[in-house]
Amino acid sequence: MLLWSMLAFLSVQLSRMPPFLLIGCALIIGALCGVGRITQWRVPLKVLLLGVYGLFGYHFCLFMALRLAPPVEANLINYLWPLLIVILSPLFLAGYSLKARHIVAAILGLAGAALIVTGGRLSFDSRYMPGYLLAALAAFIWSSYSLMTKRIKSFPNAAIGLFCLCSGLLSLLMHFLLEQGYVFAVRDFPLLILLGLGPMGAAFFLWNAALRDGDPRVIGSIAYLTPMLSTLVLIVSGSGVFTLQSGAAIVLIMGGSVVGSLVQKEKERKTA
Repeated sequence: MLLWSMLAFLSVQLSRMPPFLLIGCALIIGALCGVGRITQWRVPLKVLLLGVYGLFGYHFCLFMALRLAPPVEANLINYLWPLLIVILSPLFLAGYSLKARHIVAAILGLAGAALIVTGGRLSFDSRYMPGYLLAALAAFIWSSYSLMTKRIKSFPNAAIGLFCLCSGLLSLLMHFLLEQGYVFAVRDFPLLILLGLGPMGAAFFLWNAALRDGDPRVIGSIAYLTPMLSTLVLIVSGSGVFTLQSGAAIVLIMGGSVVGSLVQKEKERKTA
């Protein structure tokens, strides 16, 4: 979550770059996080397709949604993915069921994320329905990808590097097809390296490891810490301003995370 919280700040610093070029370069750099164990990149085709479905499919739908709909509304719909991870867990994974507290934790987190993303102002317009649908599809892709990687435990974590590389190359292809050319500035390179090795690299490896060993219902509710931490990073860096809405959002998100953690502790006591 901490690494992903740096995504907004670094993206703001690189806002001059076309989105698909930015994502493509960052993912290819992110692949370096797994190059030390490149021999473990050999995975079945279905596993590789799952990885590309998650990393490329998610970013493609999200950035197309941001082109076709107002960013605030599209980003809010995108933040349904932690809630979907909680709700869809019993459908994708055997042995998981939902209790009231799982739902409460996820909804509190969603409410907090909504306040952060919208600032208390929200308006949906039917003209932007294609963008809204793509944002919802992005949320579903990331949540379903996350749950399926937990179900498929036959591939090494280092293979995430191959997912990043293939997804990055496809993103660059989208750049050449959909975006105008871009001349890199010297200051772009250190920021790209930070973005690639952190939020667009190591974060994916850690996310996969966390899902394999953890309870996705709890992880889904805690995942809403990401927009909260992202907002705090922007405020500390001077790129954002603390407001009453931000304070209320932090309370809601922390409340949801506490409820999610209590669920985990209860489970641990029962199995002790």
